[in-house]
Amino acid sequence: MKPSTELFDLIKSLSKSEKRFFKLHSALQSGPKNYLRIFDAIDKQKDYDEEGLKRLFAKETFIKHLPSEKNHLYKLILKSLRAYHAESSVSGILKQEIKNIEILYQKALYAECNKLLHRAKRIARDNERFYYLFELLNWEKMLLEEAYESGEFTKDLDALIEEEREVIEKLRNLAAYHILYSKINYVFRSGGYVQTEEEHAMVEEISEHPLIKGKNTALSRRAATICFYTQGFCQWAKRDWRMSLEKFKRVKQILDDNPDVRADLPKRYIRTLNYIINAEIELMELDSASEHIKLMRSLHDEPGFGGMNIEVQVFSASYLCELRLLDRAGEHAKAVALSTEVIAGMENLGDRLSKENRLEFEWCIACAYFGIGQMNKALFWLNKVLNDTEPTLRQDIFTYARLFNLVVHYELGNHDLLAYIVRSTQRFMDKRHRAHKVETLLMDQIKKLARTSDAATKRELFKGLNEKLQVLLKDPNESLVLKYFDVQSWAESHVSGLPFSEVVRKRARSRG
Repeated sequence: MKPSTELFDLIKSLSKSEKRFFKLHSALQSGPKNYLRIFDAIDKQKDYDEEGLKRLFAKETFIKHLPSEKNHLYKLILKSLRAYHAESSVSGILKQEIKNIEILYQKALYAECNKLLHRAKRIARDNERFYYLFELLNWEKMLLEEAYESGEFTKDLDALIEEEREVIEKLRNLAAYHILYSKINYVFRSGGYVQTEEEHAMVEEISEHPLIKGKNTALSRRAATICFYTQGFCQWAKRDWRMSLEKFKRVKQILDDNPDVRADLPKRYIRTLNYIINAEIELMELDSASEHIKLMRSLHDEPGFGGMNIEVQVFSASYLCELRLLDRAGEHAKAVALSTEVIAGMENLGDRLSKENRLEFEWCIACAYFGIGQMNKALFWLNKVLNDTEPTLRQDIFTYARLFNLVVHYELGNHDLLAYIVRSTQRFMDKRHRAHKVETLLMDQIKKLARTSDAATKRELFKGLNEKLQVLLKDPNESLVLKYFDVQSWAESHVSGLPFSEVVRKRARSRG
């Protein structure tokens, strides 16, 4: 059985200051500290090597109980991290305050308890942390009972009950918005874009929900951000990039106007920026998209935007956006140069990078190498996508990767292999009940192209492909292929004799 790497992963995730704090924290403890020796040994390892640990401490008694020693060390590190980050977030501060209130209450120090309670309520209210506010109201009711028993009747119980009712209503409202967000997020995580009738029906149902369609239905700023965010998603599904951009900008504005809430919702802010940038790319507002990418990368200095999880999210979102921007602009040489930095970042992040983001990066890098004509490298990165066996995540990428695979093999001159690949791709499409005309057209034309060696005939086939694509791509569902690979520019490049990147640049300038 392979040893668990959980302790190794935790140690490797620690910053220098967190490691220093852990050792200072440990210095306060008495007795033997074998766990510190294990900590240092693991910290020096590049990859986890349990057998190496056993050899290093072979003469020590504690090594006979390595699993329990590892478990003890893991818990101590988490305890140290709790202390280190106790006041780095609103939730951390409120948890401490509630614990302090509990301690003071048990010691019958009710006056001091009241002071902490009102301070904590102000923090919870300002930051719209309704779960904590609800718990604090329960403590306030308990303190109110103590006050009545002491003959103090200065507080209004009815007002407190009304405040509790309002908090419960806001909690319900926020929970309802979270459910709607989860539903529409599922559609995008599984397919990337809305394509099937079932997906369109789901989005339509959400967009017509009273909480999304109605006015002033959000009872808090947090709920308002989800409301506009979901509206932005719904417009994105309809390919209305301008309206989607407006909705996501409303989310950004609410968070910018409320820095405390923004600091508590850093991931929502980054996701919002991500959709703003991608909408601007679709609208060919590339300068504005570039500025928002810079803004995203500058967030590490802002309150609430520290931590490895935010670092991973900013890396993924900003570099994917930049690669898409360069691809859409026809700047594939710049995208290849950027890929070197991206690949190093992917290797550094390892398993912290989500599977979805890794797939997207592999796809974008394949497109970049295709753009500069390095087909073997394009196929190398494309195969990383095709060889993945993920059954549900981002099936849009897997589908278009198979179509792109036909194009790459054609460019490599693997004509004998293409007949087999076309049949395999057709079976894949049939299993998924896909009947998009662009996909069928592309497979048919590549099959014909592979059968002929005459240059004039090839040019006529590409000319026919280009003309048919111009008609088909007027349909929003058919034009979805352009979000992944500009098949029209590929066909046009063979008709005109111009390099693919140059054709993409010309088309981008005409749209900009």
